[in-house]
Amino acid sequence: YQGPGWYRTMLNIENPYTNGRTCLEFEGAGQKTEVYVYTTRIASHVGGYDEWKADITEAVEAFRRTPLCRERFGGKIPIAIRCDNSRDTEMIPSDMSDFNLYGGLYRYVNLVYTPAVHFEQIRIEATTDEKGKQGSISIDIAFGGLSGKEKKAKEFSLRVFSPEGKEVNSISSELTEISSYQISLKRPQLWSPHSPALYTCVAELIDNGDTLRTTQHFGFRHFRFEEKGPFYLNGERLLLRGTHRHEDHAGVGAALTEEMMRTEMQQIKEMGANFIRLGHYQQSGIILRLCDELGLLVWEEIPWCRGGLGGESYKNQARRMLTNMIEQHRNHPSVILWGLGNENDWPGDFQTFEKDSIRAFMGELHDLAHRLDPTRSTAIRRCEFCKDIVDVYSPTIWAGFRNYREMETAGINATTRFLHAEWGGDSHAGRHMEVNKETGRKGIDNFDIEAADRNGDWSESYIIRLFDWHLKEQETMPRLTGSLFWTFKDFSTPLRPDNPIPYVNQKGVVQRDGTPKESYYVFQSYWSSKPMLHIYGHSWPVRWGKPGEPKEILVYSNCPEVELFVNGVSQGRKKRNSQDFPAAGLRWNVPLREGNNKITATGYDGKLRLDDEIQQEYQTRTWGKPSRILLTQTAQDAETILVQAELIDENGIRCLDACQFIEFGCTDSEALLRNQGTAQGSRRIQAANGRASIRVNKQHAPVVVSASDSKRILKTALISVSGQ
Repeated sequence: YQGPGWYRTMLNIENPYTNGRTCLEFEGAGQKTEVYVYTTRIASHVGGYDEWKADITEAVEAFRRTPLCRERFGGKIPIAIRCDNSRDTEMIPSDMSDFNLYGGLYRYVNLVYTPAVHFEQIRIEATTDEKGKQGSISIDIAFGGLSGKEKKAKEFSLRVFSPEGKEVNSISSELTEISSYQISLKRPQLWSPHSPALYTCVAELIDNGDTLRTTQHFGFRHFRFEEKGPFYLNGERLLLRGTHRHEDHAGVGAALTEEMMRTEMQQIKEMGANFIRLGHYQQSGIILRLCDELGLLVWEEIPWCRGGLGGESYKNQARRMLTNMIEQHRNHPSVILWGLGNENDWPGDFQTFEKDSIRAFMGELHDLAHRLDPTRSTAIRRCEFCKDIVDVYSPTIWAGFRNYREMETAGINATTRFLHAEWGGDSHAGRHMEVNKETGRKGIDNFDIEAADRNGDWSESYIIRLFDWHLKEQETMPRLTGSLFWTFKDFSTPLRPDNPIPYVNQKGVVQRDGTPKESYYVFQSYWSSKPMLHIYGHSWPVRWGKPGEPKEILVYSNCPEVELFVNGVSQGRKKRNSQDFPAAGLRWNVPLREGNNKITATGYDGKLRLDDEIQQEYQTRTWGKPSRILLTQTAQDAETILVQAELIDENGIRCLDACQFIEFGCTDSEALLRNQGTAQGSRRIQAANGRASIRVNKQHAPVVVSASDSKRILKTALISVSGQ
């Protein structure tokens, strides 16, 4: 939906402070917002991602004095908020962007009471020398509501605590509108992805017995991007292993709960990543706090994304959002890069597209970022005619297999400070491929790298190998700063209507609800220090081929040695070698028997043993064209039933390479768990290996579920779901 939407509520507002201020604090509202106390407009904001506040103090007091407040509203204060995400070319980001510009209140709105004198902003800059022997903390505090005679009536103190909670310094001071403090610290603990040590600053303001306290966390670390060389953190080379994140989740869009955010960021950390680009806009402060706590370096950027360059209101929004992003998130030690734009070489919103104007404005933003924060670097991705303006640049490199190293080397040589953001490919969860020499079906057996580059087929079989190849190559590139694959999670988009899941960008290694695809474990096998083991094929229930034909079985693990068992028979042990493609040498060619096969693997890491197991059926019967849809149902959990549609030929044989679009329907549309953008939560979806499925809520049963192919060639199939 694009357009306006209203929120209305009634608030009991009782500010406990004498002459205090009452504000509504918005952590994010898309994309244009207006705030009303009853019918009086108090504030407005343009920009869907930065934090802002509306002071409603005077408006509340004025409304209290009206008879309407007492007689109609019983003393409560009516608040109305209008959000609008209608298309507007004079606003960033562009509607040409490959992500939804959500509207509405998708992050918290906080009712905040403050005393007349209060904290407006706390800036903390923690630095160390190159050897980490001496730390320096610079703290600047801006106060609001401070007037001359009130200064002496206030008590103010600062306390700094170590990561273990021990007080390391304290200051008491008189107030000025901007107070600056310098603190020295010997041998501070350094923040890093391996050891995210966070210090704490507690500022207290006492007035007439009331204490106003605010807490900020910060960390010591220093970094540099070597010219045409690697990245260094705290004096040591660190290969940046990163991904990207959009604020998007199945069923809730951008309105993720804190639990969803934490789960997602923990998944990223457990994958072994040490870096994340928050694309393509300022994200929730909760995410930044999680990056600090978990140890994830951050590239955060403003939403100047595609379309060209607008007029003065457009530019003012970009300047304001860059300023807000830096001022609001500068204390986070995880942040190392301020992003100024993305794909700014992409025209389309305006009649003219002038490179010189874009260059000039990019230079202005670069200078603004360094004035606001000289301690961090600026970055953009994909705008060759601006690459000399920013500190760190990422060209567009969507390489295949054979040309990957060549393209990376060329990027490093052509850029002062190079970082590879966005690489990877699409994958449809549950789709797998293999070769049948008689029919010429493509797949992972007798894998042809050059053919694969030409024929990316949306299969998990293809994408695991593409990721595998890139990761093993990155391990032997001494000048590489690092890379960030696109993207961690599938996300919704106004583009891509013809994708296997329509309007979903499926380049993630987890589905839109966070369910891992097979490729998640490829990254984990290269990046994670925690021992792991995963047999490729958990989402591949049926394989096919000739009787007795050897089938390749891949195991992704970081264990030094792995042993494979098929139907209880050992296929031998193999040692891991990251340069032995694919699967770092952990692969076996084994004949599978007709019907069910039990495949297990054991990883050996000293005394540690890890095990994984899958069940795969092997089908040797060949199939013809799909002639009908077969529906079955299985209780998935206490609340849902999984309805599966299988495409079968006239002889009842499963068509394991069929990829028709399947459309599900139901006598009660609310019964289907649809519009999730996932493999089991999409009303229209392309079949994966001849299968498509959708979940049904038992509470709505009994219902009848239908399935038809989108071209209406096959007869619509029906199944009764009782919910029992």
